[in-house]
Parts: sequence; C-alpha cells; structure tokens
Amino acid sequence: MFEQLQTLDPTLLAAAGLVVLIVVAIAANVVVTRVLLRLVRRIATSGAIPWGETLVRYRVFARLAHVVPALIVAAGIAFLPEFSEQLAGIIRNVALGYVALTLTIALAATLRAGNEIYESFPLSRQRPLKGVVQLVQIIVYIVGGILVVAIIFEQSPLLFLTGFGAMTAVLLLVFKDTILGLVASIQLTALDMIRVGDWIEMPQCGADGDVVDVSLHTVKVQNWDKTVTTIPTYRLIAESFRNWRAMSESGGRRIKRAVNIDKSSIRFLEADEVEDLKRFVLIEGYLETKQRELAEAQAGLGEAGKVSVNRRRLTNVGTFRAYTLAYLRGHSKINPDMTLLVRQNPPGPQGLPIEIYCFTKSTDWVAYEDAQSDIFDHLLSILPEFGLRLFQNPAGSDVAKLLARTRVG
Repeated sequence: MFEQLQTLDPTLLAAAGLVVLIVVAIAANVVVTRVLLRLVRRIATSGAIPWGETLVRYRVFARLAHVVPALIVAAGIAFLPEFSEQLAGIIRNVALGYVALTLTIALAATLRAGNEIYESFPLSRQRPLKGVVQLVQIIVYIVGGILVVAIIFEQSPLLFLTGFGAMTAVLLLVFKDTILGLVASIQLTALDMIRVGDWIEMPQCGADGDVVDVSLHTVKVQNWDKTVTTIPTYRLIAESFRNWRAMSESGGRRIKRAVNIDKSSIRFLEADEVEDLKRFVLIEGYLETKQRELAEAQAGLGEAGKVSVNRRRLTNVGTFRAYTLAYLRGHSKINPDMTLLVRQNPPGPQGLPIEIYCFTKSTDWVAYEDAQSDIFDHLLSILPEFGLRLFQNPAGSDVAKLLARTRVG
C-alpha cells in the first residue's frame, strides 16, 4: 500500500494530506466547541470559577477555543508529504497569525469583563477605570496587529515599531482625542472630581443630571428630562462644571429664597397689637423680652420718652422675622446644626425681600422640595396676621378694578 501511495501524483498526494489536516482541524474544533467549551461554560456559570459568568458573557472562552484548530494546522502542515515548503510556510504563518489575532481579541474581551467585574465593587464609583481599560484595549489591538503582520511576513516586530516611530506625528493627530481623553481620565480619577452617580451641571454643554458613564473619550450625563448629554472627557478638565456630590454628603441641602414684602404695609405695632400677637407661642417669649428692653430704653429717655418719635417701638416686619426664625428652628425638616438665618435684603422695586437661608435634613430632591414648599406655604399664609402684604406686580384684574372704582367715583 505504501508503494501505491508513492506512485500517486505528488500534487494529488499533497492535496489529500491538506484535506486530511483540514478534517482533523475541523474535528478538533467540533470537540472543543461542542464538548470542552460547553463543559467550561457549565462550570463557569455554576460559580466554581470566580466571575465565570461574566467571562462567558463576554465570550472569552469561546474566542480561546478557536486557537486549537489553528495550532493543529500550524503544527501539522510540516508533516504533509510532497507539500511545497514555501506554501507550507505561508499556511503556517497565516495560522499562527490567526492565533495571535484570536488571543488579542480574547485579551480585549477579558479586559472588558474585568472592568465590568470592577464596576460591581463600590470603589468603582469613586475610582472608575473604564477610560484606562479602553486605553489598554487600544494598546492591545495595536500590539496584536503588529504581531499578526510580523508573524505572517516573518519579520521582527521591532521593524514595524520603528516604522510607527516615524509616523509619530500622524499618530498624534489621529489619536489626539484619545490622548486628551486619557490625560483627562487620569486627572478626573486621581483628583476624585467626578464619579458615576454624581449630579453635575455644565450649562455650556446642556448637561444637568446624573453621571451614568465615564469612559476614555466621553462622559454621559442623564439629564432630569431623561435625555442624555455626551461630553468629551477632556472638556471636564478644560472647562468648569458644578458637582453636587459635596452637598449630598454634607447631610443638608440649602434653601435660599425670599418673601417680598409690600413696603407700604410695613409699620410700627401698637400696644394692643403686641398683646394680640402674644397668642403665638413661638414669639411669646420674644415679645416679652422686647417689651422689657424697650421699656428700659424709654425710661432712660425721661420726658423725651413720652413723645412717640423718640421711642423705640416694635415693627410688624421685625416681629415677622423673629417668628420666621423661631418657626424654622422648630421645624422637623430643617437641620439645626447648619447655618440658619432670616435676613433683610436691600429693598427694591419688588418690595422688601425677607430671605430665608437654611438647610433641610434631607438632600433627596423630592423631600427637599416638599420641605421648602411646606415652609413657604405657611409663611405666605401667616403674613396677614402681622399686618403685612406680599408684594405682587399689578395684574390685569387689578387694573380693571382700579378703572371700575374710578368710573364709580
């Protein structure tokens, strides 16, 4: 039989050997993918391999499985009878190049899986590594591409690296955004300037919402209207933005809003009005203390104290400020350990602003708005008890009433 094989045409014998090698490679691929790969997947998803389910989802094992048939072709091509050495070398190089390409893709998939595993830890919100992982992936693809070409053409990888050195200027231009993004990602992470979950405002980019993703090239912000704004990473270093994380961690959220008082309603309080206001428990002690203080001041004036213009008197707006301060100090939703004051801002065309400056106990948006609304609902409703009016620009109905009165008059 061996003698019969020797009498066959060399080309036919080489073709037959190649067919046999291909069949063996296909059979090996079937065994690896249908048997070994399924077994590995089952073990990985069962929890025997740490984070194996993530590796399976990113097809790390599936990509590694393609290495086996390529290695069989690369190793078996040398044993084929009557096969051209030059052609065998080409096939072997292509097979080894395919192995290098498969390993490169598998390594990149492993990096993506590793980043997802890292993001499952709380530390990832403070130190996101997605940008760094993406940069490493780019390096892996570049190195892998050089190795594939070097293996196929049987050249030293250093030769191609030398050629890349000559193309530095072109590479800097092509990868400009990547380089800027890398530097920005490192600075953002090292200085802890931004984390996934932070609420940031960047009006020049139309961003106002939660950070949902920090990558090498972009930062994605989901705005409060559920739209998504994509910001180039380097702009967060080159331009200013507001991060509300410190507010969330402080334990209080600021209320800074004014009640504008109609200046024509501001006046001194009469004695009977002061006594009437003592029914407010919050300012009963304040009024009694003020009355004693004013009485002592009046006694020091002697005869001049009998004239009203010489006496110090309580005002309705000052009493309202004292009431507001006492009300805020006793409010269950206001943080007593943070700045709390009620002050007058300079009067202007919109009346006299009485500004409330305090902090709520909760930083949650809904709870904050509820507390703020509850406070101003009460203050706006209680104003008439002090003889004060809220300032409001004349509306059409006000003009109509004035005209009606003028006609009647």
